[in-house]
Amino acid sequence: MGYGSKRSSHRTELPTLRVLSLVGAAICVAWLAAPCGYAQPPQREPYVTPLTFEQMAGKQLVLDTDLGAVVIDLRPELAPNHVGLVMRLVDEAAYNGTIFHRIVKHGVIQGGDPLTRDPTRADVYGRGGLGLVAAEFSAAQHLRGTVSAVLVPSQQNSGGSQFFICVVEQPSLDGRHTIWGQVREGMDVVTKISETPVDTDGRALERATVRLASIRDAPPPEPVPFTTESDEELGSYRAILETDVGSITIDFYTDRAPNHVRNFLRLAEAGVYDGMAFHRVVKGFVIQSGHLPSRSVSLTERQQQLIRTLEPEFSDTPHVKGIVSMARGDDPASASTSFFIVTGAAEKLDRQYTAFGVVVDGLDVVEAIEETPSMDEIPGTRIAIQRVRVVRR
Repeated sequence: MGYGSKRSSHRTELPTLRVLSLVGAAICVAWLAAPCGYAQPPQREPYVTPLTFEQMAGKQLVLDTDLGAVVIDLRPELAPNHVGLVMRLVDEAAYNGTIFHRIVKHGVIQGGDPLTRDPTRADVYGRGGLGLVAAEFSAAQHLRGTVSAVLVPSQQNSGGSQFFICVVEQPSLDGRHTIWGQVREGMDVVTKISETPVDTDGRALERATVRLASIRDAPPPEPVPFTTESDEELGSYRAILETDVGSITIDFYTDRAPNHVRNFLRLAEAGVYDGMAFHRVVKGFVIQSGHLPSRSVSLTERQQQLIRTLEPEFSDTPHVKGIVSMARGDDPASASTSFFIVTGAAEKLDRQYTAFGVVVDGLDVVEAIEETPSMDEIPGTRIAIQRVRVVRR
């Protein structure tokens, strides 16, 4: 737990996501296995792609929807025939004009049925495009953003054009559906689609349409910021936290905790801390921010991709007033985004938490935040980080 507090950011964020995932998985297993009027798909020879692995590798499916674009990395190493079928269907414009017709809010979204092009045939949505390809099960997991084939209940070789996208992880679906893609960009769009109103059977009451589906080469990955700089070069940066009550300037200990410094700088430059509150205030001890649920708006997909846990970099740096250090859970290697600024001598934190910076200007602002009336360590007034500026000294 975070330095003896029951409100460690790590222990309050991750279990919440896990509970949501497990509840969503229980709903989705029943939902995906429900009959829902599936017709027996026609008997035909299962599709076998003529494309080579090299022709399918490094490709992305782009779904331009009413609510924004969803970019999916195709995974021919897991399901070559499914990927080849998807690429053929895109070439035939088979997905254009289809909708996401069946939805579990914050669970999964289902689309790809060619029958959904016709708004007058909602009674048969979910029956089209099935029975085209044999199952290609793998050991891959249904994680957030995983794209899998829809099946007719108890018919594992009934996959086809229909697919579903996991809004959260769905471990109970592992090994039961063919995974053929992973969302690279646009999970915010997937989440918005999952919030479409539905009837009692989970059928969408509003049309979230795929206007255009296309295949493209995957662009090279963007370099992760603050990866190539030397420790000495990192030392030339400082961060300015512009809060509701004034600015706090932080210099970094690159000689003691270079990986934590890199992590903080890349999160700050990406805007992860913008809009986060100081969610914990303990007078004479610490003020704490960086807790993801305290952010005023959701993270973008790019911001989420930058979040990772860190191995500790403990040092002999004393936790005295003005020191900036990382919060964590019980596991010393669980620090990720949450940090605290020490407001008084806190020897019990020494060599237990990674001190990576120090306030060089704005201690009066730290003191003002510390004076915020709090109940059970929770400030009664929200004081937020409006933005963090990364500058050179």
